Amino acid sequence: MSEMITADLVDLDLSADTKEVAARALAERMVAQGRVTDLEGFLADVAAREAQMPTGLDGGIGIPHCRSEYVTEPSLAFGRSAEGVDFGAPDGPADLIFLIAAPAGADDAHLTILSALARQLMNAEFTSALRAVGDAESAAALIRGDEPEGGTDSVATPVAASAGAATGSSAADGSTPDSSTADKGAGAGTGADAQPFRIVAVTSCPTGIAHTYMAAEALENAGRDAGVELVVEPQGSAGFTRLDPAVIAAADAVIFAHDVPVREKERFAGKPTVDVGVKAGINRPAELITEVRGKAERGEVTGGSAPTPVERGGEAGEGYGSMLRKWLMSGVSYMVPFVAAGGLLIALGFAIGGYEIKSAPSVMQHFVWTQTDSWAALMFQIGGVAFGFLVPVLAGYIAYGMADRPGLVPGFVGGMIASTINAGFLGGLAAGLIAGGVVLAIQKVKIPKAVRGIMPVVVIPLISTAIVGFLMFVVIGKPIASAQKGMTDWLNGLSGSNAILLGALLGLMMCFDLGGPVNKVAYTFATAGIAVSNPSDSAMKIMAAVMAAGMVPPLAMALATTVRGKLFTETERENGKAAWVLGASFISEGAIPFAAADPLRVIPSSMVGGAITGSLSMAFGATLRAPHGGIFVVPLIGHAFFYLIAIAVGMCVTAALVVVLKGMRKQSVGGTAPGAPEDIAAPASEPKQPVTA
Repeated sequence: MSEMITADLVDLDLSADTKEVAARALAERMVAQGRVTDLEGFLADVAAREAQMPTGLDGGIGIPHCRSEYVTEPSLAFGRSAEGVDFGAPDGPADLIFLIAAPAGADDAHLTILSALARQLMNAEFTSALRAVGDAESAAALIRGDEPEGGTDSVATPVAASAGAATGSSAADGSTPDSSTADKGAGAGTGADAQPFRIVAVTSCPTGIAHTYMAAEALENAGRDAGVELVVEPQGSAGFTRLDPAVIAAADAVIFAHDVPVREKERFAGKPTVDVGVKAGINRPAELITEVRGKAERGEVTGGSAPTPVERGGEAGEGYGSMLRKWLMSGVSYMVPFVAAGGLLIALGFAIGGYEIKSAPSVMQHFVWTQTDSWAALMFQIGGVAFGFLVPVLAGYIAYGMADRPGLVPGFVGGMIASTINAGFLGGLAAGLIAGGVVLAIQKVKIPKAVRGIMPVVVIPLISTAIVGFLMFVVIGKPIASAQKGMTDWLNGLSGSNAILLGALLGLMMCFDLGGPVNKVAYTFATAGIAVSNPSDSAMKIMAAVMAAGMVPPLAMALATTVRGKLFTETERENGKAAWVLGASFISEGAIPFAAADPLRVIPSSMVGGAITGSLSMAFGATLRAPHGGIFVVPLIGHAFFYLIAIAVGMCVTAALVVVLKGMRKQSVGGTAPGAPEDIAAPASEPKQPVTA
């Protein structure tokens, strides 16, 4: 196996003022060594990973990393910065920067060594040695774990650590901790028969290379310091070895430090649990141990459930706003498929049978196989049933995001009450938050061990549902229903400049984060307006403006890569071909690869185009009954010709802005005078424009 880091991949005098510049400088070394085949494509993958979660760690460490199809072999590049580079760590800039590149299909042996390096970054002696080393060759040897001439190395090496992990000698790889846990527990008690507190933990991150193993190392070290038996199951990219069921059964508590779903989470059900993000496991492991011991002393336990898109209601230490966003996104993510299915069926029913189809009798009483109107009525009525689930599903899964499975029953019941009393979308939001809060409050009550088994299936659903039902029917339901009616009346009264301004605002929101939380807020606002049997004209105008604006970013990127391909990398040009279809289908996420690689040019340009499209759609009076579909539901759009004009204008504006901004960057980087041929400044064969954003 070739060495993953050599002296050519080390820069002890890294000069960079941003993390993007630092990553580019180190990546260029990988390109020069033939380890990366496409600089821009690789940097786009690094930026996409960085967008998921900052890679800065306490102690002056930055670890930008990713899996990428442009990496030929697992590689490390190391840079040492005198000024420091901000990678988003709480304690400030990083002076030790590791760029970790893994091929899309890296084998387990390579990934084991990379994970061992991540563990070493938690070793103060190792990082101190890197700060003191005087030449690139010595730095590469230290990272590789080469034995120094004339003696043994006092710093534990990545190669040695990976060898231990491969043979299963470390409890951190998930093997049965017969000897290691005994050593950890020795002396923890006050007498010969004292039983140390036992914790099992799971760590995981999106890439499964760095944070997963750093969190495992930090938790193990903190466990030794606290005198507890702590065994970790890192669920990394190289696979994972399941903890012995006997070890889990004997554990007093559980710590989850993860940013992707915990695999086979149900194994840990019924124990006191702390559930946080992986960076909390790295930065404050001692606090997590103290917290979970406190839960065990109070008798707090957590029921198990299968992995879901949103498994926890917020990490300890997060602000309320961040946790609220996660809870709401949990509800929205489950609601959107009901919106799409129900809305499209209703729209097809109208398209086939006309708007009078809403007055058709039930298809159970009257259905003729050969009549078009019967099929239209069938689709309309199925869609109406699907739409009837919107508010209950929204409320139920908001509560689920907060309190896991025990929140489902009171959440769904509260959402159904909101629908019954015409409290609508606002009532569903309130019911979900109340249900989750009530369940969390009940779970904090210390319960005798004898009745803990029936808490999740009997006691919690009974008490929480009664409380939520009382609050929704008697206390807050009527005021919320009045507020919902007031908002509906306000929307119905929008006209002229007010409607145009609303369209611009919704367009800005749809293009701000391309499928993220802000985008989903605008989309949910629009779909809530048409989720009734007889939506108002204003609600259908809002839905039209939202879908039109959401189509602009991917279509604009596709257009830009077509008319000025030299400004984009080969990978981006290929992505541009797919963006035509994605944009036409109303999938805003088709522009994400472009935004990740060049956010300060792509995102503002998209927002300008989206705002123009949204305002034009409202000005033209375009209406839409379907909540999704893109150009495929054009027959269902009111004033369809002008609607398409609005999309085309926004697409051209965004594409033009992106081309101009990228062209300005290219000239400044290439040093060409205005009007000089661009292929002299930067040949098409060397698409190495720096990502400054």
